[in-house]
Amino acid sequence: MPRITLIGYRGTGKSTVAALLGEILGCGWCDADVVLEEKISCSIASLVRERGEPVFRDEEAIVLTELLGRFPGVLSTGGGAVLRAENRAAIRELGRPVVWLTAPAEVVRRRLAADPTTAERRPALAVQPSGVASAHGDPLLEVATALAAREPLYRACADFQVDTSVATPATVAAQVVAWLQGDWARRPGMISPDDVRPTDGSAGATL
Repeated sequence: MPRITLIGYRGTGKSTVAALLGEILGCGWCDADVVLEEKISCSIASLVRERGEPVFRDEEAIVLTELLGRFPGVLSTGGGAVLRAENRAAIRELGRPVVWLTAPAEVVRRRLAADPTTAERRPALAVQPSGVASAHGDPLLEVATALAAREPLYRACADFQVDTSVATPATVAAQVVAWLQGDWARRPGMISPDDVRPTDGSAGATL
């Protein structure tokens, strides 16, 4: 099972923070979306265009279940992984502690606009009034609607929340480690402080 699982909308810094946490904690890290794309041998955007959003969500659920069952490092999940109830249950059962990275819609839009891979690798999956995601539209225009729809789902999974819009990735990672060593480690039956001690010579020196 993962050492820690990161959830949150795309553009909130999950992959960057996961890499930093992997270094600090002395363990590996992985991005579930990257693992999925390696498995299907194409981008997520291509999969959605060619086979539809439900097929993508099926594949996403399979990869998430596999990683939650066997990956021992820091796991960065896809932004929409929380949309399915079975995924949320699996994250809560196997992925704890779960950290939710957040950012306001305008910050997410700015980050996505600055990322040249946004349109190529990530489809627009705007939430419709029916609650069903649609693969049609602009991935930048969907942000506010999708964030509002997904916020209670992220909140239902999260043990800890960090706003990434006002801090550097290194500071966010440091906040997560401080929480792991503090409030989380003191919970009865949870991991001990020794399990989250930064490794010598790693990015933990910045804490």
